[in-house]
Amino acid sequence: MKLIDLNGDGGIGANSLYIQLGDFHLVIDSGLHPKKSGRDAAPNLRPLQGVKLDLIIITHCHLDHIGSLPLLLRNQPDVPVIMTQPSRMLIERMLHNSVNVMVREREEKGTADYPLFTHEEIDRIAPRLYGHPYNHAKKFSGAKDDIEFILHPAGHIPGAAGVEIHHKNRRLFITGDVLFNVQRILAGAMFPKAKFDTLVMETTRGVTERAAEKTRSFEMIRLVETINATIERGGSVLIPVFALGRMQEIMAILHDARKFNKLVDAPIFASGLGMDIADLFDQIAKKTGAVHFTRTILKDLQVRKTPRDIKAGKEPPQQGIYVVSSGMMVEKTPSYTLASALAASPKHSICFVGYCDPETVGGALLAAEKGEPFLFADANVKVKLRCQIERFELSGHADREELLDYAVQSHPRSIVLTHGDPPARAWFAEQLKEKLPKAKVLDPVPLQTYTV
Repeated sequence: MKLIDLNGDGGIGANSLYIQLGDFHLVIDSGLHPKKSGRDAAPNLRPLQGVKLDLIIITHCHLDHIGSLPLLLRNQPDVPVIMTQPSRMLIERMLHNSVNVMVREREEKGTADYPLFTHEEIDRIAPRLYGHPYNHAKKFSGAKDDIEFILHPAGHIPGAAGVEIHHKNRRLFITGDVLFNVQRILAGAMFPKAKFDTLVMETTRGVTERAAEKTRSFEMIRLVETINATIERGGSVLIPVFALGRMQEIMAILHDARKFNKLVDAPIFASGLGMDIADLFDQIAKKTGAVHFTRTILKDLQVRKTPRDIKAGKEPPQQGIYVVSSGMMVEKTPSYTLASALAASPKHSICFVGYCDPETVGGALLAAEKGEPFLFADANVKVKLRCQIERFELSGHADREELLDYAVQSHPRSIVLTHGDPPARAWFAEQLKEKLPKAKVLDPVPLQTYTV
């Protein structure tokens, strides 16, 4: 088997992996780097020049895994793209939203390459996107060789899948992004308990050691208690979220708390892509049962649209609970503007509920000390940081110990580390060499070809 990581910077970014099994050529995912812009945000597709792909498989619909798919398909005019049925129901909406964001960024920042693709291009590739049910083996014939694949539920977000591939006598498993714990809206990963020749695994939380007492249930209770205390002292709560998966999960948690009279009576605000995805989750729940979320949750909570007159550095016009994107507080997003408005007052709270890259504004806020100056450069707002900032262990990614245990029980001959920053990969590499001394552990250098 040959393998090339097409994510030019490695780490967590434009996730895309090229795999050759005999004469069968496939790519797993084709994302965009969330911290880059223009062509620099896309995978480096040069290693695919002259290669006719037989298949593309998408593990899930976060943009760091699908955001460059139209670019990949331009030079692969006939290749089909396989994903789970829920992902098929989500992917076009996510890609169309990406075009809208790129157009806006071109207008605001003058990014010449944007948009990298158009709405019309998404419509043209749509017939090549196929939904496949979980846990059903399917044989797929390439130009010369055949493979068989099975998509397994991966938790993380609705539609996420781990990919099992059989080629002749070789068995390969790709975890994709995975969460083994049960979420309020989604069951945990259900991966095969089997021996694999090669395991390709994510490493997102390799440097994050979860304290024993910080169970998911404990953290949900702590989140609700923090919200209540903030509202009762006259403040507002900002919960920065990813529009796909995290927003709906938080709404379901708030719904449960209010149903059992555990949540203070305060307005809840949300808007944008996350609300559109809530509609799609409602459809997925009815058609596939793969997600436990309906529009009734938003109706019961009486969720309101986020006010449009929120201004950077100014108190929001209404006290409340703001569940808005982006999860990492990318500039010019509602969460960024609101953070600049809340950060200076001790009555307010900012509650992080997912992964935050250290180099983003959200990561910088988490690392900052209370009382020190903090600059929201894009908004031209500098404040003394006085608000309450909390991090809650509600990540959509598996704890490192869980992934390590899964790797050990799989007894692979080779392990390929992906989707993690260098320190996270280093932790996994060290642990795996100790627990699986006979296995070959590979942390691939981007764009280099490896024989596994």
